[in-house]
Amino acid sequence: MSLSYDDFPVRKGKQIKMLILDVDGVMTEGKVEMDHNGEESKAFSVRDGHGIKMLQRAGIKVAILTGRTSRVVECRARDLGIDHVVQGSLRKADGIRQLCEEAGIDADVCAYMGDDIVDLPAMAACTLTMAPCDADRSVLKRVDWVSAYAGGRGAVRQASEGLILATGCWERVITEAYGLTPEDCGWPRV
Repeated sequence: MSLSYDDFPVRKGKQIKMLILDVDGVMTEGKVEMDHNGEESKAFSVRDGHGIKMLQRAGIKVAILTGRTSRVVECRARDLGIDHVVQGSLRKADGIRQLCEEAGIDADVCAYMGDDIVDLPAMAACTLTMAPCDADRSVLKRVDWVSAYAGGRGAVRQASEGLILATGCWERVITEAYGLTPEDCGWPRV
């Protein structure tokens, strides 16, 4: 486990073709707000969203695998152009198989970011495992890499940048678009 930009698992990251994300506690802070009519709302980080868009420009697919079912998640996935979404999955290893089948790839080229014990079976199916720094202790002890950021507060963005760097797409996706080197963004030269 590492909280450092310096310790991103580049070797495992090189082969990743799809990043699979949990929602509550990863893409959000883990809070579910409901109004008096039971209408749900969630807050998503725009920086995380931009990280997802950069990953897609790097040719890495993004998928969502969540235990809850929410129209808000459908809307956010559509907004970000995420085509592969499995909701209501309490058996997340089965959800991984479903997502891989839909995307036409094997789990050995997948990364997974989760934050709670329900994510551990999904993580066991993937090559690279990651978590926000505020994930459950059981998860933090088992993942390949821990973001310096909490869920819904930049963890997905940092993981996205790490994958872009590991796959050799930084120059094309970030330097050409924004004029930034990995060092400008806190990453070591790989």
